[in-house]
Amino acid sequence: MKIAHVITRMIVGGAQENTLATVIGLKNLGHEVILISGPSKGPEGTLEQNVKKAGIKFIVIPELIRNISPWHDTIAFFKLGLIFRQNRFDVIHTHSAKAGFLGRIAAKVFSRKSKVVHTLHGPSFYPYQPTITKFIYVLVEKIAGFFTDYFISVSEIILERYLKHGIGKKEKSCIIRSGFNVEQYQKAIETRKITRKGLGVSEKEILIGMIGRLFPLKGQEYLLRVFAKIAKDYPNAHLLLVGDGILRENFEMFVKNNNLEKRVHFTGLVDPEKIPFFASAVDIGVHTSLREGLPRAVVQILAAGKPVIAFDVDGAREVVRDGINGFLIPAKDEKLLEERLRYLIENPKTSENMGRIGQKMVFEEYSVEKMIEKTEKVYLNIV
Repeated sequence: MKIAHVITRMIVGGAQENTLATVIGLKNLGHEVILISGPSKGPEGTLEQNVKKAGIKFIVIPELIRNISPWHDTIAFFKLGLIFRQNRFDVIHTHSAKAGFLGRIAAKVFSRKSKVVHTLHGPSFYPYQPTITKFIYVLVEKIAGFFTDYFISVSEIILERYLKHGIGKKEKSCIIRSGFNVEQYQKAIETRKITRKGLGVSEKEILIGMIGRLFPLKGQEYLLRVFAKIAKDYPNAHLLLVGDGILRENFEMFVKNNNLEKRVHFTGLVDPEKIPFFASAVDIGVHTSLREGLPRAVVQILAAGKPVIAFDVDGAREVVRDGINGFLIPAKDEKLLEERLRYLIENPKTSENMGRIGQKMVFEEYSVEKMIEKTEKVYLNIV
């Protein structure tokens, strides 16, 4: 098949890593695949080199930007349309809000015989949005839904939310979990001591970790405040924040004001291939994001055999089984977050057992091979 994948940015992030893995997998199966993206500049880091390294045909449309701009959006729309008309793809598969909206409409206008698939990596509308903003996003998604032949969602709860708002149809949608190379996490266990040594953390100390961009709604501030409280009672506890972003300076100032410079470690930008090493170095994972699809960062820490305490937001409960491989707590509940952290610190055997259960679950359900197989099956069924 001739397939195009369209995404707004190829930054370092869960949706982008999912898309890249899908494109590479489809290419390896013998399909002709093209990846189309807007510019991938920003503090998050870029995956463009990874795309080129994989030998994927890559087209960058400079006008395809995340912010709303009638001028740029119009140009991007017609450029997408021209690419679609010239190539006559069997499947046009879109990702993210802007590329999903412009790409789906352009596909049906300029290449009517192409089947259009859209993946819901995360909700465009969510509980913490202003009412008017949420209304606009629901309306935009409904409009784009008319130009979509099939929906793929990484999470059951997100798909349910879209169906509840009249976006898409149950019989023309499915769940495909974000897969990744689980073997990397098995190998990374062997380098755990080396990674921890590089951070200045010994095996006798406890390392709490979170993977995520340092951006609004990712919620590292809740974890930092809680860690500042428990650090006094557990002098052997350290905190690792994997990722970078616009809030790093604010977080570093908080750490300095609380005299935690030697206890809180910032990795900065991390290549996705190195995530398994940091996940394996952690003893307890935390995920305090207020907006997620299926939280890839949680799956990554579970894959490393560590328990995770997560805010009960969107798809988190589809990964974290409360009391089994970690704990689910209400969003923004710092008191309960503190209680759960103290419990796992003081009960290392329970923590280790939860981690083993979580790792087994991930290895069975989240392989990249299974994700590619299911995606190809969707294409074959609708073409």
